[in-house]
Amino acid sequence: MSDKSKLIIFSAPSGSGKTTIVTEILKQFPQLEFSISATSRAPRGVEKDGVEYYFLTSQEFDKKIQEDAFIEWEEVYKGTSYGTLRSEIERIWSSGNIIIFDVDVKGGLKLKEIFKDEALAIFIMPPSIPVLKERLINRGTDEMEVIEKRVAKAEYEISLSEQFDKIVINDDLNVAINDVHQIIKQSI
Repeated sequence: MSDKSKLIIFSAPSGSGKTTIVTEILKQFPQLEFSISATSRAPRGVEKDGVEYYFLTSQEFDKKIQEDAFIEWEEVYKGTSYGTLRSEIERIWSSGNIIIFDVDVKGGLKLKEIFKDEALAIFIMPPSIPVLKERLINRGTDEMEVIEKRVAKAEYEISLSEQFDKIVINDDLNVAINDVHQIIKQSI
């Protein structure tokens, strides 16, 4: 990543610990700023609009697609879309900060393709599929049917991990955070 690098992409299967790692990294590097994605899903638990996500109805999301407001978007699960708003990238770059993305695997690869050398793409790898499933169950935010879909999708997403610049295995959260810290420290 050169001095002109302006974004870091984190992708992983759901339940890999990506968001937890991103939250810690944001505390360690004040020049990084989180890009808030838009989604058509409802908030979970204590999630707030404009903090974790911009929560849009399906109709609002579709309208943004028609307006070309997204730099990338994906229907991640049937009826549930996620995307990166152009306005969010412009907002962060205008502040002089480096964008940090926490996006699904396909979205991460799309961003890497769009931004090429400006991007550092990091894949957070779960230690195994059974551990991933256990994490999703313990998270307690989804029904078992949803968890099974996420686990099935994870196997495919892991097959794409080699397309990322760096792979960090999250077997021990503190070690993974330290590994990511070192990667970013050497890259910005």
